[in-house]
Amino acid sequence: MSTAALPSQALDALLRELESPDGPFAPARIAELDRKEAFPDEACEALNAFGLGAHYVPTKHGGRLAHFPELVALWRTVARRDLTAAIGHGKTFLGGACTWVGGTAEQAVALGEAVSRGMRVSWGLTERHHGSDLLAGELSATPTADGWRLRGEKWLINNATRGELISVLARTDPAGGPRGFSVFLVDKRQLPPGAFHCLPKERTHGIRGADISGIAFNDADVPASALVGKPGGGIELVLKALQLTRTAAVAMSLGAADHALRLTVEFAKGHHLYERRLVDLPRARRPLGTAATQLLLAEAVSTVGSRALHALPAEASLTSALTKAFVPTAINDLLAQLADLMGARSFLTDVYAHGMFQKVERDHRIIAIFDGSTLVNRNAVINQFPALVRAFRQGRRDVAGLATTTTLTAPLPEPDLSRLGLISTGGCSVVQGLPDALLRLQALADRGEAPQAVAKLAQSLGRATDAVHQRMAAQPPSARDVPPEAFHLAEHYEACFAGAACVQLWLGHAREARGPLWHDALWLEACLVRVLSRLCPEEQHGDASVFDRLADVVVDAPGPFSLLTDARTEGAP
Repeated sequence: MSTAALPSQALDALLRELESPDGPFAPARIAELDRKEAFPDEACEALNAFGLGAHYVPTKHGGRLAHFPELVALWRTVARRDLTAAIGHGKTFLGGACTWVGGTAEQAVALGEAVSRGMRVSWGLTERHHGSDLLAGELSATPTADGWRLRGEKWLINNATRGELISVLARTDPAGGPRGFSVFLVDKRQLPPGAFHCLPKERTHGIRGADISGIAFNDADVPASALVGKPGGGIELVLKALQLTRTAAVAMSLGAADHALRLTVEFAKGHHLYERRLVDLPRARRPLGTAATQLLLAEAVSTVGSRALHALPAEASLTSALTKAFVPTAINDLLAQLADLMGARSFLTDVYAHGMFQKVERDHRIIAIFDGSTLVNRNAVINQFPALVRAFRQGRRDVAGLATTTTLTAPLPEPDLSRLGLISTGGCSVVQGLPDALLRLQALADRGEAPQAVAKLAQSLGRATDAVHQRMAAQPPSARDVPPEAFHLAEHYEACFAGAACVQLWLGHAREARGPLWHDALWLEACLVRVLSRLCPEEQHGDASVFDRLADVVVDAPGPFSLLTDARTEGAP
């Protein structure tokens, strides 16, 4: 492994310096801005000075975005300090995604240069009366002699006011429909006075300082070059771009979990009950272990999801939806567990750590909503149930792509965004590769190279996954009025995906990794117990003391708690 610092490590070192009392990432400063509902200008300026914007631009367009896992690591690094700054700055990647996926080379290079210089780009998808129903959008674009004329508004748009550029989904066919919308990249600076106006900032429960506002176009004329992709191709383009943004956005959840777990561990170490530290009481230690397990599960899913954009791009319609549905939900559970342990300090604003825990909890709620809510993402999975069942029964999988996805030391190919599709005809290789992975794990256990208890848990996961597919096969298709049972099944399929991701990540690194999380497959055992408790809550799975053992590692961890970092602590690649 190269000794050169990764971009996320360099950013972490910078932000540590900026956490000083007079720095823009000082907790007291962040808390003050939150109370004032003020945008974190200084923090975002520091991120610009670091050059974070260049990491939003693919290398083929002149930027530094070579690997999506590194973008996840960068955002996680910022989000573990302040979600408002991470979301406010990171929105530019979301705004540029349609151009990266469907723009011309000239458009992509020009946008890449602007973003690398710190230009802010917002993404105008939703409208006041239609929410996530993109096909109901009313903002229109009509052709003119030399371009298009925009009329209508977009609402609840991050950086709608502060952004200089905005990607807008507009109705180009009055009849609407899947081919009735197009995407336009609008430069607000080139519009004449009166052609648009920004809507007022909305007050929000979390990310209070973020620019959550809107924009209204008043017969705004834009040039023909503003069209991104083909006329009528807007819905398809947006759905493909969302595969990138949904996958990367879960970094915000990981950072929030890092922050909340650190606050709770520090509190538990310093607080005393019955003449003992809170962290030494069994009733406190186990919740720390179960919360840490939620973070490990989320990290495993995020890692596989982001690597799959490179190695399994044709399956990204599924892996992105599964990742976006699973990770924020898991971290919401984590925050609830830690809030119970923190007690009153979880919602007080001036008693402990500048009230940062309650800010993290409030801020994180938005992650499950933007770029498609949890229900929207689960519906995307439900639509592909028949293909998933067929592919699983046939044992189909992209063997090479799956190996690259689940092996951290495997070089990632340049992402081929032309392979993104609206459905995955090959199903989900991560889940479909589980039966083979179980055979490999059992063989290791039989040779004494893996704990038999973990192999037994994995076999239970295999049986539960079979049962989920049987229930999916019995679920009748329903394009509209999808029954609640289908969403419940999609949630269980997410758990299967998470468990399969964990097993295959562990298999890819068990021989090299030497950190305490990897010893005796500790993290894998904890994650399997947790997944099985979701899939089969009526049964007892494994030994719950695994969470106590995991808590020991959490309490002693010198820095952010990460299975990927831990894999490298003793010379692993």
